[in-house]
Amino acid sequence: MTKIIGIIPARYASTRFPGKPLVKLGQMSMIERVYRQAEKCKSLHQVLVATDDERIAQEVARFGGAYCMTDPNHMSGTDRCREAMEQMTEAFDYVVNIQGDEPFIAPEQIEELCELLDGNTELATQARQIQQVDDLHNPNVVKLVKGNQGNALYFSRQAIPYYRGLAPEEWLSKQAYYQHIGLYAYRTDILQRIAVLPASTLEIAESLEQLRWLENGFEIKVGITHYGATGIDTPEDIEKVKHLFE
Repeated sequence: MTKIIGIIPARYASTRFPGKPLVKLGQMSMIERVYRQAEKCKSLHQVLVATDDERIAQEVARFGGAYCMTDPNHMSGTDRCREAMEQMTEAFDYVVNIQGDEPFIAPEQIEELCELLDGNTELATQARQIQQVDDLHNPNVVKLVKGNQGNALYFSRQAIPYYRGLAPEEWLSKQAYYQHIGLYAYRTDILQRIAVLPASTLEIAESLEQLRWLENGFEIKVGITHYGATGIDTPEDIEKVKHLFE
């Protein structure tokens, strides 16, 4: 049986929203809501919060969750997952990186990703078909294209592919476009390898970490999902979803 651990990277410092994991959403903190959703996924053998701050660690301990302390200087959730994995005494085949600011994540969505982890899969992520023209041409909505074998070919903030000879507002009527959903899974040996790679030219250009992996020849399996991503990035985002917790 494939052994999978779900790791939730959670740092206290955030330019737009310091202390975000501890903000209250109804009766629970954000980090507790993410944890509770993740532990409902039957494919995960364990759920762990990887944090850099004692306040977050204390909150996880309060609600009975598992956590480990990691270096505050990590540049990405991938790096934090790698350090957490190195601290584990139990061996796992895969790590699922669960965003710590997505309190609405569905256990079924994590389950869909886990279904791709067959031992041969190096890395995995998800995508959802884009329905709105505004999303297609919004640089904050990351797009991807995949090949016939189900692996990612490229990720971009631009709409890809460029549909030649057609007005941009008509592209969706001719071509299926996909939004990248930032839920990742790494085979543990691959996680060790990608964590030490230097930033790549494509990654720097687009500010997308996953391009580093593609540029270095790693394969990223893409699962198509109907689930979206509702991250909390700013205090204003809390107000937008407040009614869902009341």
